[in-house]
Amino acid sequence: MGQTFAEKVLGRLAGKRVTPGEIVQISPDYAMSHDNTAAIVKTWRQIGVKRVKHADRHVVILDHCVPAANEKFAQNHKEIREFVKEQGIRHFYDISRGICHQVLSEEGFALPGKLIVGSDSHTTTYGAFGAFSTGIGRSEMAAIMATGQIWLRTPETIKIEAKGKAPVGISAKDIILHIIGAIGADGALYKSVWFCGEAIDAMTIDSRMVLTNMAVEMGAKNGYMEPDDKTLAYLEGRARAEFEPVRSDPDAEIEQHLQYDISDLPPQIACPHAVDNVCSVEKVAGKKIDQVFFGSCTNARLEDFAIVAKVLDGKKIHPSTRLIVIPASSQVLEQALQSGYIDILVRAGATLVNSGCGPCMGNHEGVLAPQEVTLSTSNRNFKGRFGCKDAEIYLCSPLTAAVSALTGEITDFRSFTL
Repeated sequence: MGQTFAEKVLGRLAGKRVTPGEIVQISPDYAMSHDNTAAIVKTWRQIGVKRVKHADRHVVILDHCVPAANEKFAQNHKEIREFVKEQGIRHFYDISRGICHQVLSEEGFALPGKLIVGSDSHTTTYGAFGAFSTGIGRSEMAAIMATGQIWLRTPETIKIEAKGKAPVGISAKDIILHIIGAIGADGALYKSVWFCGEAIDAMTIDSRMVLTNMAVEMGAKNGYMEPDDKTLAYLEGRARAEFEPVRSDPDAEIEQHLQYDISDLPPQIACPHAVDNVCSVEKVAGKKIDQVFFGSCTNARLEDFAIVAKVLDGKKIHPSTRLIVIPASSQVLEQALQSGYIDILVRAGATLVNSGCGPCMGNHEGVLAPQEVTLSTSNRNFKGRFGCKDAEIYLCSPLTAAVSALTGEITDFRSFTL
């Protein structure tokens, strides 16, 4: 019997053949943390060790509340800066660099066949490059800092095949929302989700990152695609280390094989207050919105800016709607500036904010008031996600967000003259 991707990656680090359900104690290739590093350090100090184990494997990125919104966050950042200097953690990115998942990918840490853990649930993003990447808790990260090791249960594999060619305007965000709506928020609980199929093969790296980013919203332990020429082209001149692509064997045991034909897929939207509460945009079209948020680690990359800029070029956003724009990273911001996209968005009435998580974490730059409604390109719409438990959050693609920013209501782009 052959082995799956997950079994091979965890088996490499465990130094033996592993099977689904088996718990292994292993050392990750990279460990990422962000603004929560200060809390992790407090736990780490309680363990009693003096030096971080494998400091060169740790990546620390400040992104969740940048620049600091108040004294509490400023103190948090100060403690982190002092800690990384004290411990010799070289891979540190301060407040100007961007959202952790975008930065780690741009900086060449997300590599095929590597095991990457992060104290953030959307660490699953790096599976777009063929890595086994997963979110862990703060105490687990503290243990890794102390011992260099973590235990993981070897997950079973679900193969999700996206078949057909997407209709014009339908993006990776529509596809992943459709899949999450079908499988449910716990439909892939602690599973390794393998995205494949002609629709995946046709996607850019930016688009693939949307799917793996949101794999956790169906409960997945990790989501991934097998590396191809696009992956290798992205990593050329960027990779931090040598790597070897890992692929599942043809006869490996797959727990489920789910197929979705996206040939006739309409624009999708997740309604309050659950990511799997998904329907077609046309079913909620006409819903008045107070704010559109174009940002997050899910959809704020250059190809997303190109889509939004094309829609807004020469137009003005609706007078009753705010458009908050946050690039995924400083690199994306620079590219968007050079391409003229930022100029178009600002002229259309958008509010440009520095790269970071912004309102997605619920306490910074663009939070909502009670009874307000936002349309967001982010990955979660739980109560309080935008800082107010009495607000409503809808999740959609950048194209749906851009068109709706012009009309002031949720709009099916198929009914809009682009």
